[in-house]
Amino acid sequence: MNMSGISQVPGLAVGHAHCPLARTGVSLIVPDAPAVMAVEVRGGGPGTRETDALNPINLVERAHGLALAGGSVFGLAAGDELALLLSAAGRGLPMGDGVPVVPVVPAAILFDLGNGGDKAWGLEPPYRRLTREAFARLGQPGSDASGPVGAGHGARSGSHPGGIGSLSRRLDDGVVVVGALIAANSFGEVYADAPPEGPVAMPKLKGNKGFGRQNTVIGAVATNAPLTRAQALRLAMVAQSGLARAVRPVHTQFDGDCLFALSTAPPEVAPVDDVALAIIATVAADLVMAATRQAAGLY
Repeated sequence: MNMSGISQVPGLAVGHAHCPLARTGVSLIVPDAPAVMAVEVRGGGPGTRETDALNPINLVERAHGLALAGGSVFGLAAGDELALLLSAAGRGLPMGDGVPVVPVVPAAILFDLGNGGDKAWGLEPPYRRLTREAFARLGQPGSDASGPVGAGHGARSGSHPGGIGSLSRRLDDGVVVVGALIAANSFGEVYADAPPEGPVAMPKLKGNKGFGRQNTVIGAVATNAPLTRAQALRLAMVAQSGLARAVRPVHTQFDGDCLFALSTAPPEVAPVDDVALAIIATVAADLVMAATRQAAGLY
């Protein structure tokens, strides 16, 4: 059963903001309470913030928010601003009296600098402002919008306009919900059906002297099923296969493909077993495939 978008996952809020003049934007995914989070990076040119903190071998058990943005390296300011906003709201790791709480806020960016928008922003890129706007819109109507919104506003995937795709599905047990949000800006072509055999379409190479200028698919999958950090990493790994079913070529040196996985279940609930994880991950991969096509206007 497909539902409207990733915000249908219980305990999750989404907010988007974009700037038509600069042709760029920000998308935020913020759990109501700290969430298990993992990440799988497969592209050859990623741009990320605090992804090392999500490694299951490291200290922090749960994260407080996720920022996705355009703007290449400049867009990473969205993660900085989200951390400030969450800290001001008292959401983060307590550090003692008189010290601000410290949120864990990973972020990832896509490259939209060459899309024709006005990027002459000098010392004031729009990403902090857009993050404040997206934060104010968390959970409001339109949070499950698809197309040229948020981080996908200035995106392009192959020969298609890019954008945001957001879908979810409730599993047969009637309890577990799995969702995916994708900001599609791939170097490769997005296909409505299985990618064809034969020559590989690389429309971004045309007139570009062999180098992709607008690239990267970033996004997240989420569920209310209880997962360990290692299980969340497995979820992200399997869900990445959805990109391979929608984009060809995929995970190139020109892309920064990066997919996060979140579990909003409270820490006291026992994690799912391996069979349930396989089902959740398979559904997540299906949703990533469909959301990527939706972002490119093909679903």
